[in-house]
Amino acid sequence: MDTPENERFRDSISTVSAEGKREWVYPRKPSGKLYNARKIVSYFLLTFLLVAPFIKINGQQFLMFNILERRFNIFGAPFWPQDFYIFVIIMIIGVVFIVFFTAAFGRIFCGWICPQTIFMEMVFRRIEYWIEGDRGKQMRLDKQKWDAEKIRKKGSKWLIFFLISFIIANVFLAYLIGSDTVLRYISEGPQENLATFSSLLIFTGVFYFVFAWFREQVCVIACPYGRLQSVLLDNKSIVVAYDHKRGEREKGRARFRKNQDREALGIGDCIDCSQCVQVCPTGIDIRNGTQLECINCTACIDACDAMMAAVDLPKGLIRYASEENIEKKKKFKFTTRLKGYSAVLFILIGFLVGTLFLRSDVQANILRLPGQLYERTDEHTISNVFTFKLLNKTNKEFEDISFKLNSPKGEVKRVKTGIMKVPAQDYIEGTIFVEINEAALDGDKTKILIDVYSGDQRIDTQKAIFMGPRNFR
Repeated sequence: MDTPENERFRDSISTVSAEGKREWVYPRKPSGKLYNARKIVSYFLLTFLLVAPFIKINGQQFLMFNILERRFNIFGAPFWPQDFYIFVIIMIIGVVFIVFFTAAFGRIFCGWICPQTIFMEMVFRRIEYWIEGDRGKQMRLDKQKWDAEKIRKKGSKWLIFFLISFIIANVFLAYLIGSDTVLRYISEGPQENLATFSSLLIFTGVFYFVFAWFREQVCVIACPYGRLQSVLLDNKSIVVAYDHKRGEREKGRARFRKNQDREALGIGDCIDCSQCVQVCPTGIDIRNGTQLECINCTACIDACDAMMAAVDLPKGLIRYASEENIEKKKKFKFTTRLKGYSAVLFILIGFLVGTLFLRSDVQANILRLPGQLYERTDEHTISNVFTFKLLNKTNKEFEDISFKLNSPKGEVKRVKTGIMKVPAQDYIEGTIFVEINEAALDGDKTKILIDVYSGDQRIDTQKAIFMGPRNFR
């Protein structure tokens, strides 16, 4: 039994035909108040994304995620592999925030903030409108034979797409290996850095493929967030929604006729103009309700409001609303579920802030030398050998490094003499001897505390195990 046309959305996605082939989406160029607001947000985020890896704070890149060398900069503050637990906390906060925001406002992140949407709708599609024209002209051009006009338009579009993809790939690389390295590679030329240039072309190809062909399929098929919303939304979540109570009424939707009292006739305010369908970048009909493909971009809201104003009907037939608001006219409430999510979020943020405040500028790792037990330096003194590694996480150099035994009382001696310092964003290694009077030991294993000083300032304290003789008393 064939599925009725108005029910197809329930068992298939909008970008795949009944034969399983790709349905190319030709969205009409959007316009309106919300679209203008999205442009402001998008261009601000685009500027930030393109400029951030080239901004320096105290000589450090503003944002960098150098996975290969395990160096990370966040807002100019350097982080090392030893700070990985902080990234775990940040990732958990991000997941909880997305869950909280989706439960409250649906997939609004996808329509307003997601880089995929911003690049696709505010860069690549706008170039497409500029070169090929709006929806109708694009459809006619694709059906047109390959003459001089089609070659010129398609060729120029593809060339510009490739150049923009190349720029995006360079910026992406600047986030990964550092902007200084990328600028140096550019000045040296591709001949001197063939391996990096090849990687750059691969990234360019991926971006070009995504924005020139795969497009909305990223949001519909590849992105797991679309599936996540189906388990997070409820009838109280605010989403881009069609007011079916007003739009359909008792006798459904109908074309607009002048001087017609639609309410008296029981006809809904939807004039079945299909403008909301034509403007949708994922090709869905929002009148079918909340769907997997909807990215909450609000293009349908602007299109519907424009048509309602043109036929002198109230705006807001498609708007940000919850199912409960449409069905029962109830206002948005901060539900128990949202309170639970926000409580978890505040706890995690508090934990992150506390962790950042307690994060030491210099991290010391002091370990007893493997395979070594203890030595007697005299009749009453026991000595252990330890190796140390001092990691400087800051942009300043720490000088005059020394070690002191905090507890129990004893003495710390370095193998190498002279002034020791830890350069900025670097580390040093070495060996020390710890000597303790055997009367101060608790047994064959004693916990000790070793303080690390830079001049008179204590910069870290480390625990270690000190080995001694058994039954020495």
